[in-house]
Amino acid sequence: MTQTTHRGPGPALRMTGIEKSFPGVRALDGVDLEVAAGEVHCLLGQNGAGKSTLIKVLAGVHRPDAGTVTLAGEPVVLTGPAAALRAGIATMYQELDLAPWLSVAENVFLGSEPSRGGFVRYRHAHRRAAEILAGLGHPELDPHAPVAVLPPAARQLVSMARALAHDASIIVMDEPSAALADDEVDNLFRVIGELTAAGVAVVYISHRMAEIRRIGHRVTVLKDGRTVAAGLPAATPAPELVGLMTGRRWESAFPDRAPVAVGPDPVLEVAGLSRHGEFADVSLSVRPGEVVGLTGLVGAGRTEVLETIAGARRPDAGRILVDGREPRPGSVRAAVRAGIGLVPEERKSQGLVPGMSVARNLTLASLGGFSTAGFLRRGAETGTAAGLAERLGLRPADPHRTVGTLSGGNQQKVVVGRWLVRDTRVLLLDEPTRGVDVGARSQMYELIGELAAAGMAVLLVSSEVPEVLGLADRVLVLREGRVVARAAAGEIDESDVLRAAMEGSVHVTEENLP
Repeated sequence: MTQTTHRGPGPALRMTGIEKSFPGVRALDGVDLEVAAGEVHCLLGQNGAGKSTLIKVLAGVHRPDAGTVTLAGEPVVLTGPAAALRAGIATMYQELDLAPWLSVAENVFLGSEPSRGGFVRYRHAHRRAAEILAGLGHPELDPHAPVAVLPPAARQLVSMARALAHDASIIVMDEPSAALADDEVDNLFRVIGELTAAGVAVVYISHRMAEIRRIGHRVTVLKDGRTVAAGLPAATPAPELVGLMTGRRWESAFPDRAPVAVGPDPVLEVAGLSRHGEFADVSLSVRPGEVVGLTGLVGAGRTEVLETIAGARRPDAGRILVDGREPRPGSVRAAVRAGIGLVPEERKSQGLVPGMSVARNLTLASLGGFSTAGFLRRGAETGTAAGLAERLGLRPADPHRTVGTLSGGNQQKVVVGRWLVRDTRVLLLDEPTRGVDVGARSQMYELIGELAAAGMAVLLVSSEVPEVLGLADRVLVLREGRVVARAAAGEIDESDVLRAAMEGSVHVTEENLP
């Protein structure tokens, strides 16, 4: 039964009975959403619950099969994204829809370029983009810079600037803080406060309960394409919200794991690894069955270290050993052959081929094992993929389905699953639960635990300190490209990690483990 509370003035947005089906899938089954002017309305639900489809209906990307949309009491038909923008609806997507070969300013005004006499006013666009970015607290971002050279956090800010560039009365934000550091999140919330004070309605999607309590006013929960709770107070206890999303009680987030034996030699050894301008003198080791966490602030060099170990970047100094052997530096192929697999931070652009099937994405790193005399054995490929889809809990568990149509959590499972097809000895996980709902996140934690229990060496990067402390056996903290703290996970707490990340204080409790 839908639970409802009321807050504030009449709705700026009302979506009633929204239905949307795709071949073989009923994505939305009569969803209701009501958002008041000047409020932050949080939209919750597991991956696959229908959140993304609903906001794409609101953004004019999908036409609903049934239902109505009203803005300020007036019914509207959103025939496309341009129509939605004209109606005052701006959308920031979780998977950023930026054009990397265009500049920051060109992306900010893409599709709505300021013009005069048929000519684009580029100087005006650059000046206005700089003003918006300064208002977001980032005057250092160059409007002329191509988006392709920007780090993920800066790209998120460009997407935010694009939403703010329109005179929108409704702004949809899908996981806007996912790639942001703590100070940038604070700045985001300041901007949201200014927007709502001016009467703008914000639809905010996040899997972070602390954010919902801090920034939200009301909450609507979706499950299996239906509205199961509408207009709840944002202060509703997290276990109750999770129960609505999953249909079950909230259990312990992190699975129990047996302690790792001290004896075995490391599978992965990194000694004095350096890359000019990114990180310096990084040393670490990971034993079979061990999860080592690597954390620090955004820009500390975490992703760069993982990509160098994976062969995507060539180090200037240092050694990388797998089972005592050194793969050729700067070679992804050599790293993969040595048994290293990387789950990248940006799964859509770096980890998946969205237009290909689940089966092909799962076997991309292992196609040679499914070929005979240069011909692909499709039956073997499909059989392996089907078994792995069941093991990973993919929904739907259809190896022929196009991977781009899956929810974010299921896509992430595919990226991880790719390395289970091979004899992977070292699994590098870069933000493995970013944009993943609480249910799929729990499944990912269990999978990481299972892989470690089976003897895999796991090196985990995460911006969420509780996640690192909950999953890892040992923790290393990076600050400005250097390891400034290392400890057993049980002997370091969140405040120690944050102090090391911000101040560079060194905290070592296991000197014998690099």
